[in-house]
Amino acid sequence: MSQVEKYTKTAVALHWLIALGIFLNIILADLNGYFSDATARVMIDLHKSIGITVLGLVILRIIWRLTHTPPPFPADYKPWEKLAAHTAHYALYGLIVLMPLTGWIHDSAFKQAAAHPLILFWTIPWFRISYIANLDPATKTYVHSLFGDIHTYLSYALYVVLSAHILGALKHHFIDRQPELQRMWK
Repeated sequence: MSQVEKYTKTAVALHWLIALGIFLNIILADLNGYFSDATARVMIDLHKSIGITVLGLVILRIIWRLTHTPPPFPADYKPWEKLAAHTAHYALYGLIVLMPLTGWIHDSAFKQAAAHPLILFWTIPWFRISYIANLDPATKTYVHSLFGDIHTYLSYALYVVLSAHILGALKHHFIDRQPELQRMWK
């Protein structure tokens, strides 16, 4: 393929901003147990800020994708590879929406939320989901625990799908010798 069919600059920018946010949040989540209590609170607040930002970016990315046709796959991709890529993309979109939503519900049910206002990047006051925040204490504790668990299990699914996405792109680029990585650069 002499002329690589690329994604639009907007799609590329949103892709890499979302990828950066996910990468940073994975690091923050995985390292959380190593922080002192004071530092952990700051890192948790940063994790929430990045998560809400990723939610906004993925909504923009989905709108962009619905209004702009992505470049076609190279003609020599096998049908199962195209199906796997589409499946991985839909799973990624779903997980990238569900991760921050479940985290937000989990945070909104935090019993000490009043003592820890949600302020994005220590600058932008953000709201908690009022229906969740106003539940009776026992229900709120249950919702907090349930959605914390869901958020954790979804993160494991995200690791698997994200790994498949990355490995698929690398396979196409390095083994199949397709200019796969160039489609999502610049």
